[in-house]
Amino acid sequence: MPVLQVEELSGGYSLGRPVLHDITFEVKPGEMVGLIGLNGAGKSTTMKHILGLMTPHRGEILISGNSRNEAPEIYQSQLAFVPESPLLYEELTVWEHLEFAARAYGVEPEAYRERADRLLKLFHMEEKADSLSAHLSKGMKQKVMIMCAFVARPPLYVIDEPFLGLDPLGIRSLLDFMLEMKQGGASILLSSHILSTIENYCDRFIVLHRGKVLAQGTLADIGGQAQASGASLEQIFYALVKDGE
Repeated sequence: MPVLQVEELSGGYSLGRPVLHDITFEVKPGEMVGLIGLNGAGKSTTMKHILGLMTPHRGEILISGNSRNEAPEIYQSQLAFVPESPLLYEELTVWEHLEFAARAYGVEPEAYRERADRLLKLFHMEEKADSLSAHLSKGMKQKVMIMCAFVARPPLYVIDEPFLGLDPLGIRSLLDFMLEMKQGGASILLSSHILSTIENYCDRFIVLHRGKVLAQGTLADIGGQAQASGASLEQIFYALVKDGE
């Protein structure tokens, strides 16, 4: 069973003007899927529907076979979200944020401490563990958001533009850790404009344009759909979007 199933999803901010039009895709266990598109294509709106922040006009979203309407607590416990802009509690330390996230997902104390220690080391944040988030740089705040998501270890990660604000070492650490989680069976839906970076990490891609799916599949699949076989992801994306206009 796919971890995430999005079936004929239509939705938006007002009933008369949908932003998304009959979007259908899935993310399987142990798979990283890149959600790509121009600004305003509907990527963030799609993620908001998956997170339960917006109600679909039509269609269905299932996580591990559960819908948010029928099993809201189970549904929400199956996913973790990394937003584009970090949102932290200014009066909590880095360590307290990690503990808060772990408790919210019911992670056992021993497992939490082991995961937190490793994440702090991986993202070179050990010296900042006891620092208040108000005193962190934007890049460090982004690292805290990422660590909070990965300390939970749910089946599905929804990650929106995670590379903004990260230094090159942080980007590499994140990519390597996402690969490790994927190899362990986790599913990742990743939105990014840095196509050259995600090209070699994602198993499949979903190209959104004006709220519709222009193409989806492996790099070879969407290359064939764009009549650009063997081209890079950037070249394929440009060809698809240009035709979509």
